[in-house]
Amino acid sequence: MSQGRSEKRTYRSDLPLAVTCGDPAGVGPEVIIDWAKANRGEKNSYVFLGPENWMGELRSLGYGGQSLGLSNYRAIPGKPERCGSLIAIDAMMKAAQGCLDGKYCGVVTGPVSKELLRENGFNHPGQTEFFAEQWSGVPVMGFAGKQLKVVLATWHVPLHGVFEDLSPVKLIRAVSQADFLARASGANSPRIAVCGLNPHAGENGLLGQDELEWIDPLLDDLRNKFPGVSSALPADSLFWGARRGKFDVVVALYHDQGLIPVKTLEFDEAVNVGLGLPFIRTSPGHGTGFSIAGTGKARCTSFSRSVEVAWQLFEFLSGSDKVLKST
Repeated sequence: MSQGRSEKRTYRSDLPLAVTCGDPAGVGPEVIIDWAKANRGEKNSYVFLGPENWMGELRSLGYGGQSLGLSNYRAIPGKPERCGSLIAIDAMMKAAQGCLDGKYCGVVTGPVSKELLRENGFNHPGQTEFFAEQWSGVPVMGFAGKQLKVVLATWHVPLHGVFEDLSPVKLIRAVSQADFLARASGANSPRIAVCGLNPHAGENGLLGQDELEWIDPLLDDLRNKFPGVSSALPADSLFWGARRGKFDVVVALYHDQGLIPVKTLEFDEAVNVGLGLPFIRTSPGHGTGFSIAGTGKARCTSFSRSVEVAWQLFEFLSGSDKVLKST
């Protein structure tokens, strides 16, 4: 899904999606089971990767996949441990390699614990960066909800580091991928709103010079290629307009600027989309939910949307109608 590159990739409609378990002690495995029970699509359109007892339940529902870890391993919901996190890493690695080997058309990942991954030597800020390295891509993080679609120029960066990390190259990349996400979602002439970095988008220099010095001049240049891109707009109000249909997608300049409105409005609907990569990768917008794992409170809505969005992206890229057969 390297939309900004010159090479062409063939998206085969006969390949399944790989589905990783996420952390076995989190809500990932149970919401995936709930989705699998309700799914009326083609069961051979998915290959699941996770612990044996979870795979056993999926096999009883008619699905296939690969068991990982020790056969007698049993995760305790809400009680994460390093051995479970190792299974999550193994699932990600096998899913990524399977795409490279031509076995899968993309990946839907379950939520993981970044802290436990780090304890097991996982040297990436998150799954987005892991798949980017495995697939030799330059990632952009996006979120697709029903009310809002947001693409981030920077994401897993401490707030005090945003000014240093944000660059013209990253903003150009975010606008380009926002255009792709909007088109994949049905917009023929994407209207792209870009958040200002400073309060009130700098208030014409009174509250910061970044918009005047480089953000707006860059957006003016980008308008030649992306006619629907805005100037830097006050982030405290533009999401209101985007929710009401004024824009097709929003470019936020840092993590919380974009994710607070998305998760406030669509915690159970928003989907994490790895943009700019050679393969499709989506994930629920929520985390591991250790505090509610095993209680029956977790909903499969975001995972179901992750599958739906993955097939939607596949359909856009390949011209396949598989999305219509698998939701």
